[in-house]
Amino acid sequence: MALSSEEIERYARHIVLHGVGGPGQQKLKAARVLVIGAGGLGSPVLQYLAAAGVGRLGIVDDDEVSLSNLQRQVLHGTPDLGRPKVDSAADAIARLNPHVEVVAHPLRLDVDNARSLVRGYDLVADGSDNFATRYAVADACFHEGKPLVTAAVGTFDASLTTLRPFETRADGTPNPTYRCVFPEPPPAGLVPACAEAGVLGALTGMVGAMMALEIIREIVGFGESLVGRLLLIDTRAMRFETVRYGWDPDNPLNGRRD
Repeated sequence: MALSSEEIERYARHIVLHGVGGPGQQKLKAARVLVIGAGGLGSPVLQYLAAAGVGRLGIVDDDEVSLSNLQRQVLHGTPDLGRPKVDSAADAIARLNPHVEVVAHPLRLDVDNARSLVRGYDLVADGSDNFATRYAVADACFHEGKPLVTAAVGTFDASLTTLRPFETRADGTPNPTYRCVFPEPPPAGLVPACAEAGVLGALTGMVGAMMALEIIREIVGFGESLVGRLLLIDTRAMRFETVRYGWDPDNPLNGRRD
């Protein structure tokens, strides 16, 4: 997919970057990425993917911008209060990069619509804030064969991983699913929502930017992805750890069936 002269100038720092270059930038322009949530994680994901020149960004969110969002959801501003987040996000992306197409999905993703939503995209970034959505997205991406970058934040901590469970490793075993590392959601009420426990605003920005980096890596193809590796972040100690995890033969998606 050819780049215009304006795009060549806009993406010049990518184009001269070994490992991306012109071919990598063309891959970004041709890519279609679905972002679940335009909130704390979705805001930086969308900003950096738009700035990087991803050709089409789909946004799934059924919420409106509220004042308490603005401490961390930096895609939106005070004038956007009361607006649908998908509309506010689309306007912000247009200001940042008019070469990016935005497709708004002003709805809540669930088990009934998840597969039809992810089907039209090449990759998915899940920045949702609840377990039901995370499992629905992960299962849908498995069935539709779409790579998924998924993250979650706590008060001062976060986790991040990439999933390609529809593919196999060199030894013939499948890549792990989301349910291999998180077999079941925690009991209701065990993990408090950020409205109750709070969340460090800058943490969502950092993790969202890392999600965008993983998406860009998956599109362009440089480096080692987080497939089979869970990145754990503790901002109290500014500690980063990577834990390897593997395929669980008892998982309900690509496990062994008796």
